[in-house]
Amino acid sequence: MVGPARVRAIGTPIRGKARPIHSRLIAGCGGLMPLMEPISVLVTVSGRDRPGVTAALFTSLAAHDVDVLDVEQVVIRDRLILGVVLDLRGDPASLRRSIGNTCSALGMEHEVVIVDGTSAEPASLRTGKLHVIVLGHPLRPGSIADVTQRIADVGGNIESVTQLSVYPVASLDMIVGQADEERLRAALARAATDTGLDIAVERAGLARRAKRLVVLDVDSTLVQGEGIDELADLAGVGDQVAAITKAAMGGELDFNESLRARVALLAGLGVPAVESVRDSLQLTPGARTLVRTLKRLGYAVGVVSGGFTALTDRFVADLDLDFAAANVLEVADGVLTGRVIGEVVDRAGKAEALRRFAVQFGVPLAQTVAIGDGANDIDMLRTAGLGIAFNAKPALRESAEVAVNTPFLDAVLYVLGISRSEIEAADLAEESRTLV
Repeated sequence: MVGPARVRAIGTPIRGKARPIHSRLIAGCGGLMPLMEPISVLVTVSGRDRPGVTAALFTSLAAHDVDVLDVEQVVIRDRLILGVVLDLRGDPASLRRSIGNTCSALGMEHEVVIVDGTSAEPASLRTGKLHVIVLGHPLRPGSIADVTQRIADVGGNIESVTQLSVYPVASLDMIVGQADEERLRAALARAATDTGLDIAVERAGLARRAKRLVVLDVDSTLVQGEGIDELADLAGVGDQVAAITKAAMGGELDFNESLRARVALLAGLGVPAVESVRDSLQLTPGARTLVRTLKRLGYAVGVVSGGFTALTDRFVADLDLDFAAANVLEVADGVLTGRVIGEVVDRAGKAEALRRFAVQFGVPLAQTVAIGDGANDIDMLRTAGLGIAFNAKPALRESAEVAVNTPFLDAVLYVLGISRSEIEAADLAEESRTLV
């Protein structure tokens, strides 16, 4: 195996040896005697990874009366570490001998210890746990030391660390227990400022990986730059429009009012000029990977923009997006009239569009994600189950749950808990389908 991998057992305990549920008593010298209460055991196996190690271990466990409560397997380079928590009914010495014989044959190291207080739920799913996702370009040991010390300073205990990616940014996912969420978020916000890392804190649980609809802003999020500024340059009113845009994105002006003022300055601009701007816009690095991966993993993905359909429709078609909402520029005799047709997609309109698309696709708001960069995205990000500020202006960054400040949009995937190996696996699966 290459790179980090994780295997977990979730749900009904897996029985190593079948026993009828009612068989809770056995015959003894004085009549019926209760069965032995289970003993909680932690089995750890480590060594060079190779095919069949996991199968061999569970085959040896099958010879004993055990329930499998939790499994975690990690491969770093070619080194495998496999941990299994069991409820054992029987002789621990016999279990140790079986595992010892198996590991000896495989050339693996092992440890079998009796533990207390185990739970049938994996660590990432137990209540009160938090995911801390750390992104850096690159990740330096001193920065990681700073983050982990601050976790410890607020009483947090790091239960596991998984490498999600090494490019285009390096990222780690830590599961942290015993920490007050508010204090942890505050401490790690300071750590992000001091280290230059992006740090996200999310509650652990199935809901984290249950997100099913993602909405992106367009200008300065899905694409680089602001489309309206490019149009203004061609119309010869670049400085005037840029000043209004900056004030609107910074939250200093009402977006609806500012949009109408900027569009009015574009009156007389020809459709060919609009089309040239449309064709010149460039996707943000990682945007194509983000959308492709999400769609291959079953997400509905679309855009909600305060920009214009004349510019966004190209990307809706190119990326095969599932939905879109943007403003419509009025055209007469081949030139812009300086007016917008229909209701303006402003700050409130973006949040309403998110609600509408969530209903359309049958996705609860708690399972939605919104990504944006400006003040007009604030309501949309607050409405979504998870709001992510991407290279955002201060007004949005200060109110968002998560801020990502790398130049790569696909870094958002790691915030969602999607690893680089899952991205590559989704690509391979799609290639296999197209070859059939």
